[in-house]
Amino acid sequence: MAIDEFLDNLPPMDLMRSEKMTLVQLIIPVESAHRAISYLGELGLVQFRDLNADKSPFQRTFVNQVKRCAEMSRKLRFFKDQISKAGLLSSARPAMQPDIELEELEIQLADHEHELNEMNSNSENLRQSYNELLEFKMVLQEASGFLVSHDNHTVSEERELDENVYSNNSYVETASLLEQDMMRPGRPDQSGLRFVSGIICKSKVLRFERMLFRATRGNMLFNQALADEQIMDPLSTEMVEKVVFVVFFSGEQARTKILKICEAFGANCYPVPEDVTKQRQITREVSLRLADLETTLDAGIRHRNKALTSLSFHLAKWMNMVRREKAVYDTLNMLNFDVTKKCLLGEGWCPIFAKTKVQEALQRATFDSSSQVGIIFHVMDAIESPPTYFRANHFTSPFQEIVDAYGVARYQEANPAVYTVITFPFLFAVMFGDWGHGICLLLGALVLIARESKLSSQKLGSFMEMLFGGRYVLLLMSLFSIYCGLIYNEFFSVPFHIFGGSAYKCRDATCSDAHSVGLVKFRDPYPFGVDPSWRGSRSELPFLNSLKMKMSILLGVAQMNLGIIISYFNARFFASSIDIRYQFVPQIIFLNSLFGYLSLLIIIKWCTGSQADLYHVMIYMFLSPTDALGENQLFWGQRPLQIILLVLALIAVPWMLFPKPFILKKLHTERFQGRSYGILNTSEMDLEVEPDSARSQYHEEFNFSEVFVHQMIHSIEFVLGAVSNTASYLRLWALSLAHSELSTVFYEKVLLLAWGYDNFAVKLIGLAVFAFATAFILLMMETLSAFLHALRLHWVEFQNKFYHGDGYKFKPFSFASLTEDED
Repeated sequence: MAIDEFLDNLPPMDLMRSEKMTLVQLIIPVESAHRAISYLGELGLVQFRDLNADKSPFQRTFVNQVKRCAEMSRKLRFFKDQISKAGLLSSARPAMQPDIELEELEIQLADHEHELNEMNSNSENLRQSYNELLEFKMVLQEASGFLVSHDNHTVSEERELDENVYSNNSYVETASLLEQDMMRPGRPDQSGLRFVSGIICKSKVLRFERMLFRATRGNMLFNQALADEQIMDPLSTEMVEKVVFVVFFSGEQARTKILKICEAFGANCYPVPEDVTKQRQITREVSLRLADLETTLDAGIRHRNKALTSLSFHLAKWMNMVRREKAVYDTLNMLNFDVTKKCLLGEGWCPIFAKTKVQEALQRATFDSSSQVGIIFHVMDAIESPPTYFRANHFTSPFQEIVDAYGVARYQEANPAVYTVITFPFLFAVMFGDWGHGICLLLGALVLIARESKLSSQKLGSFMEMLFGGRYVLLLMSLFSIYCGLIYNEFFSVPFHIFGGSAYKCRDATCSDAHSVGLVKFRDPYPFGVDPSWRGSRSELPFLNSLKMKMSILLGVAQMNLGIIISYFNARFFASSIDIRYQFVPQIIFLNSLFGYLSLLIIIKWCTGSQADLYHVMIYMFLSPTDALGENQLFWGQRPLQIILLVLALIAVPWMLFPKPFILKKLHTERFQGRSYGILNTSEMDLEVEPDSARSQYHEEFNFSEVFVHQMIHSIEFVLGAVSNTASYLRLWALSLAHSELSTVFYEKVLLLAWGYDNFAVKLIGLAVFAFATAFILLMMETLSAFLHALRLHWVEFQNKFYHGDGYKFKPFSFASLTEDED
């Protein structure tokens, strides 16, 4: 009883259990509803329940206002995209302008959008005209090289054919129609050689030429030249390379085919006169019009950029305002609208400590909206489990996130994050222990913490954001790594005589190689950590393996016992004596009868220096508990103690399995014997409760077989888990050994090997390889590996002893939690 009184008088710990919540009901007059919800959003301490879950979004009261806000958000996103495309930066300084109402903002946004769309349309039309004239100019310049004014039409390729081919008389019989046309002088213009000139994207030229050749069956000549300038695409605003082409052909049918192919490939055709004088005249006219259009385009771009710059000053404020308004109306849609009483009825969860703040905000909303009727705020009784809310800060929030990633704590359940703050970085350090590597991690953590204010306001990448969010986890991990590294006496795998000289020396004066001859102890043990003389000795690995393996078991059993003890405090907090008697007691007995006893043997062996084989002791404790221990006996009365512990462990299994389901069945039967007459006690108040309300009653059914199977699974899981979980903690030994051996390999086989050469370049390469291996393998991959293993030990081995993790987070309506993704 004295223990109970002591525990009751302990001050409550904020992070140990979630905040006490209460279900509240708000009855808000229509005229003050918007302002009340806005003030609650600024406060951010009320989580509203959706009382219209059965209605679609289009059937809710404030659907039109939500649509208007969504439309304004679309316009603001359009402005933001236009500012980004124009290469303008949004103004970081707030706009100095008075607050405006939503209706006025809506009108302003519509005007700005209309003006911007007109400017974009005019700019696109001007750009299209400019591109067409520029293309026409390039076609005129390039096509003139393919055309020679000679009679009606003469092609430069005709000269080549005259010189090389037409000297052969037999060629006329096999020549194509186009070439025969060229050979026949005096042909009339309407049936003679014609040409089509134009311009096309460079990427389409090969396919375009191939299609023309097939369509005309080879009866054409295709000439092309790369355009001097790139042309801007008005849609994508990218510069595109184009090619000027001239196609010579004969016949009206071929002309129709060629024009259709040009249209299909997006080629723009332009007429080019054969007369050189006309070409020059048209080129001059086109150049003048291009200069005029260029001046007009520049003026239009300047005017558009000026308008976008003025918008950018207000954009952030307007987006925030619209985002808040949409959130307010979305929340109002979760409330029931009473048409007759002209009020809104809402329900929500609120922390008990925040009740006064919420009431003050509602009173202020009533006063500011000049409402004649006040807002009614009263507490309701709730059947369902409240949400879980922990008040965390920058330091504790990443540890809370580690726990929440497994599952959110049940309401008022013991919070593992309190212990995770210390145990998580410590178990990480047991696997990562090296004070050289720990200093590197510490420097990285200190840089992140020093730049906290700057980085918190920037948009970081996913990896950097995760690293910055866990900066305090990294800080503790590095500090514990330095501590464990000093215990292991490893600095990048190299031991140092930090705390004095070694306790060992050479066996005799002729000893020249302590690695092979051996060492003898001549003074008191090394005061802190592992003696540096173990490094490189023949017994280094057996000694360190034995040390780290036993240490892993001790740490594992201690943490599992902590988990079971926390389950006792959970049961005591929820006044569940059944869980204490038939779950906590047998579990603590079973675990410590076996592995607690093993931990005791390890400590006794360390203290006495005994040579007893603990494997033999534990195995024959089960196989032959009554046999004499012989040289494996560590203390007097060990054999009878082992028999008692074995019997207790065997009794604990049915103790866990059978009593609890039968007691629960008995309690349920006694509690609900008169349930069939419960309707007589129903009051009018209960009948008026709305079906969606949290006060609505429900009747639980007790399924004995389901409860029994669940208890059996839980018992088997604990019994088997006691063995597997203890073995799982051996990963502390395995990861520590792997990290130490990797460090040794990189130090001896890379750095020392390279340092043995006289060549400076080889030394530099060795140093670079060692630095790269240390940074990317030991500081990144090994850190991640140790982090994940520590995470598994907490989630599976520690938390499964007491943590249900089936709650749900408290998500209050808060303007501070709104993000740009919710626009």
